Amino acid sequence: MAAKRQLIVPAATWAIRSIFQSLVALLIAVLFFAAVYVTQNNVQLVEDRLITSKRSRDLLLSSPPRCNLFSGKWVFDNKSYPLYKEKECTFMSDQLACEKFGRKDLNYQFWRWQPHHCNLPRFNATKLLEKLRNKRLVFVGDSLNRGQWVSMVCLVDSSIPPKLKSMHYKQNGSLIIFKATEYNATIEFYWAPLLVESNSDDPVNHRLPDRIVRVQAIEKHARYWTDADILVFNSYLWWKRSQMEVLWGSFGSPDGIHKDVLMPRVYEMALRTWSEWLEVNINRNKTQLFFVSMSPTHQRSEEWGGAKNGNCYGETEQIVQEGYWGRDTDLKMMGIVESVLAELITRGLNVQIIKITQLSEYRKEGHPSIYRKQWEALTEDQISNPSSYADCIHWCLPGVPDVWNELVYAYILQH
Repeated sequence: MAAKRQLIVPAATWAIRSIFQSLVALLIAVLFFAAVYVTQNNVQLVEDRLITSKRSRDLLLSSPPRCNLFSGKWVFDNKSYPLYKEKECTFMSDQLACEKFGRKDLNYQFWRWQPHHCNLPRFNATKLLEKLRNKRLVFVGDSLNRGQWVSMVCLVDSSIPPKLKSMHYKQNGSLIIFKATEYNATIEFYWAPLLVESNSDDPVNHRLPDRIVRVQAIEKHARYWTDADILVFNSYLWWKRSQMEVLWGSFGSPDGIHKDVLMPRVYEMALRTWSEWLEVNINRNKTQLFFVSMSPTHQRSEEWGGAKNGNCYGETEQIVQEGYWGRDTDLKMMGIVESVLAELITRGLNVQIIKITQLSEYRKEGHPSIYRKQWEALTEDQISNPSSYADCIHWCLPGVPDVWNELVYAYILQH
């Protein structure tokens, strides 16, 4: 019996070994075929990725460059421009109504700004008003910004029935409110030529021989636009001097400290006060912010090859030299603005700069010159020499500021 048991045990062991070897062989076969399948799929996946990558690269190479709305050229377009007629704008300013005050050459009204690699969206007053429904659009700055505000009002004016629009003056005229009743929307202008507090803050009586600015004080102005939905700032022209008297303290206070500060340092001080106020007080989820770059002047025609003692008076053509910059355009001040706005971005607040300087440089013929209301009687010497009282700072409407607003409009549509 013992011998028989010895023969049975090896047979059972052999059977177990055979089954085990078969299972190992089967497992190896499964793993082999799985490896082949995965490899083939990986090859296909790599090929697919290469194809996709190539298509993406080809698409990228064939796409136009990212559009710069501020780089382009002026195109004469008397079919679609002007966007409104001077005589039909209910709230046109006599300071900007050049046709009303005798200007005969009206070609300045028919120019369209054409960016190099894209198109500005066609201005649609109804679409803008819908965007502004239950909102406040506020322009804050000097008379150039006020001109842009008048332009924006004129752009929407004809789309609103007479009984559904109104104009209101508040704070001694510092705040002007155009209201579109149907939309419960306002387009406003607030006079603050230096943004911070100064002795030039009266909207009428502000031409003073000695300009004094409180570079650290802005709340007097800011409280009127704290809750605005869209803010459009500018401040440049009133800073054009070699230095400015700065006051630390209150006007009329015997304890105030006065000091003359050179440009552009004093400008930077004021902008930093403004930017710090924005950072603390602006609702990032609500308010859209813009800063309009400096508006160029055309005070010396010799700069563009004209008469030595001339200016914009009598000009009917544009400057055709691409990249032209006038001497009054202060690149250092522009650099300060861009630096301050860049710092705000790092702190989570975006202010979109509207770069109107270069495109407006070409438009030496776009100013009122002598074709505007004169607030004071002209002298005999002025009458005999019209260029002596020509306004080569502000702009005729319809005209150049309409394009500034088309640029703002493009960004409002994207928001």
